[in-house]
Amino acid sequence: MTTQVDTDLINRLRRIEGQIRGLQRLIQEGRGCRDVVHQLAAARRALDKVGFIVLTHKMRECLEQTEGSSEAEKTLDEAMKLFLTLA
Repeated sequence: MTTQVDTDLINRLRRIEGQIRGLQRLIQEGRGCRDVVHQLAAARRALDKVGFIVLTHKMRECLEQTEGSSEAEKTLDEAMKLFLTLA
């Protein structure tokens, strides 16, 4: 992955970390179910986004490295399995 992608991912993960701390506060304060569920959903979507960014960049990198080789089909199958793990 590129340095810019790494920086973006770290920033996203820091925001998610803040969301998780916010969730902890909501629960400690006894906030309503609606608030907690909305924040949980937002954190989950944010984590999914990080996963898809990692996967797409890693998939591109792996496919470029194996292009034209006998490993290309195996690499593509592995990438598809990883994608489905996140989906």
